[in-house]
Amino acid sequence: MAFSFLSRDMFSDLERLHRELQQAFEGGPSIRGAAPGGFPAVNVGSTPQSIELYAYVPGLEPDSIQVDLERGTLSIAGERASSLPQNGEKSVVHINQRFAGRFRRAVSLPEDIDPDGVSADYRNGVLHVSVKRRAEALPRRISVQ
Repeated sequence: MAFSFLSRDMFSDLERLHRELQQAFEGGPSIRGAAPGGFPAVNVGSTPQSIELYAYVPGLEPDSIQVDLERGTLSIAGERASSLPQNGEKSVVHINQRFAGRFRRAVSLPEDIDPDGVSADYRNGVLHVSVKRRAEALPRRISVQ
């Protein structure tokens, strides 16, 4: 991005810079909190009918994952036990790149969600949470008389 203080339209440049910074830190205009990094890795997308979240949590049992929706914030929490031997006299851990321990991720959702339209499914290490939008918020075609 080229930014010049000598630009004829400096306010336009500042507005564009503000938008780009906002998008970089918010992860999008209406869904916040899904910043890159951390465990579990998540993908969040939206359709006109729903918000779709995919969390990658291999090696867990479905009943060990807690999914909560409270005041527009979707939270995923749980714990993954370590599969490595404990450090001691007879064992040494040389590389440990797999996350172990308690985790929690939270995503702020838009205001048009339906708190009664939430479903969660865990299959092959992937948690899929679908949050429906309220019926009155869905796009619809209006006939012209």
